[in-house]
Amino acid sequence: MSSEILDTTAVPVVTKAGEEDTETAQSGGCVRVSGVGPQHTPATKIWYGKVTNAPGYRSLPHHHGEAETGGYVLTGIARIYFGENYQEYIDMKAGDFVFVPPFMPHVEVNMSTTEELIWLTTRTPDNIVVNLPDVDDSILVGYRRV
Repeated sequence: MSSEILDTTAVPVVTKAGEEDTETAQSGGCVRVSGVGPQHTPATKIWYGKVTNAPGYRSLPHHHGEAETGGYVLTGIARIYFGENYQEYIDMKAGDFVFVPPFMPHVEVNMSTTEELIWLTTRTPDNIVVNLPDVDDSILVGYRRV
């Protein structure tokens, strides 16, 4: 038996649709809302939310500090640019998961010019977003804005 003390007073906390925390860190055309996080729940070691990119839009270059990030593409076609001058990339579609390491500069892109991109994202310890200087769209291979 574990020596940890079980908190029997704790209860689940539900964030109802439309009541998500919208005061989250943003990065350009990448919009984040928090479903579970320290801003509006008792959570202390996790952030979980929904991230959207309108058709043809992208985030600013950014990283998530010390946070490990897991993402799931709920709908749409995604690309993450990374590496030197953002010349490397990975493509994802609905149903794909991705892990983004701590401190890794990247740009998140909706590759469709007609459909919204929706991600479910989680990270520890919080929704850390460190925006970096923007880059010209022309360096992002294959990207086109609406």
